[in-house]
Amino acid sequence: MSLFHAVVFVDHQSAQILQFDSENVVEHQVQQHRQFTRQHHSGVRTEHEFFGQVCDAFDGIAQVLLVGGHTSLTDFRHYVDKHRPLTAPCIVGYELVDHPTQNQLVALARRYFVKFDQKAGMRTP
Repeated sequence: MSLFHAVVFVDHQSAQILQFDSENVVEHQVQQHRQFTRQHHSGVRTEHEFFGQVCDAFDGIAQVLLVGGHTSLTDFRHYVDKHRPLTAPCIVGYELVDHPTQNQLVALARRYFVKFDQKAGMRTP
């Protein structure tokens, strides 16, 4: 089964990755393991490690819609632009949402990708 699209709900502690096609949904979770560093007394390093793990989870996914709160999306986008420029092209959009259910996420993503694929002249799988 080839799952072409994914929607990812990301905040600063976890990411819910939902790959889907017209009939199937496969969920994957990435959790942050927060450990403060002695040198910086902050969680910046662990946040970067977490965002890196989320980016690694995109491997093999052609198009990703990223959703979440304003701060988490801004921080994640900044991380991707600065540290993962090869991952950036697979992220086709960013949408602000407030803790939707899995069904709401998939419905939002399906609507988004139908419009996105039509603009790109592609047929939605």
